[in-house]
Amino acid sequence: MKAIMYHYVRSYDKSLPFIKYLHIDDFIKQIDYLKNEYGFISKEEFQKCLLSNKPIKGVILTFDDGFKDCYRYVLPELLKRNHWGIFYIPTGPFITGKLLDIHRIHMLLGRYDGKMVSDAIREIVTDDMLSHAKIEEFHTETYLGQNNNADINYVKRLLNYFIGYEYKQSVIDKLMSVYFPNEDDLVQDFYMTKSELEYMHKNGMVLGSHSVSHPAMSKLTIEEQEEEIVSSFQMIESITGKAGLKTYCHPYGGFHTFTTQTEGLLEKHSCLFSFNVESRDINQKDLSSRRQALPRFDCNKFPHGSCRYIE
Repeated sequence: MKAIMYHYVRSYDKSLPFIKYLHIDDFIKQIDYLKNEYGFISKEEFQKCLLSNKPIKGVILTFDDGFKDCYRYVLPELLKRNHWGIFYIPTGPFITGKLLDIHRIHMLLGRYDGKMVSDAIREIVTDDMLSHAKIEEFHTETYLGQNNNADINYVKRLLNYFIGYEYKQSVIDKLMSVYFPNEDDLVQDFYMTKSELEYMHKNGMVLGSHSVSHPAMSKLTIEEQEEEIVSSFQMIESITGKAGLKTYCHPYGGFHTFTTQTEGLLEKHSCLFSFNVESRDINQKDLSSRRQALPRFDCNKFPHGSCRYIE
């Protein structure tokens, strides 16, 4: 049983010439390939797997971050094929009305050359802003499966992992004020709205939690982790009416980004299963003994899954 992860699925946007995305044409080719090669697992079959702890052959599709792309491009293709997907929603934007920091970083790197952004960061960030305890671990464990140059890796590692959370937002604020002075215009068409999520839920899609603010949970206290989990589930359940599968997806993914405490909190709050990022099939042992860290492939591990850069 394979779970496959998607993020940006869209058409070319000339305002973001460097953004990494899966073109909708390639997405269509890939899901047709996956259906022919492995077959899709129905929602009912997947629920039986969860009850029996016995995986079956086939594919489950998952989509992270709640992008408008999912409503605009992905949903019509799934409905056309009478298929379903799991959509993991970070709920912070519904509270703040702003882009999450991780997506602000994507926008900076998507519009501008990585070297330009990395040079700007070096002018702002000082050594005392860094959280040194886990730098070595984060350096060796992050972005190994991505085809990034050194400047992009520097930007993403520093802003997503190395910097102390008390400094992170102010640094990104400074960068955005220079490179995206009209940031508010981005938000309007970036994430799905609540009414769009309600429509997806009514049409058989599963909505799961992707935390509130998309932090690396391993950098938070257990109290902060619990707040991220509980608050996000409350928001999702306000849309779904507590119907469907209660599921979660670890922000960033990888065992360095969450802890056994995170998994314990998910169990405590009756989460049925959670996805990690780990390139292998889901087996019986995963379902029976570690449901809060199920493995999941990136879509780029399969034919037609490569990112496009410039049209």
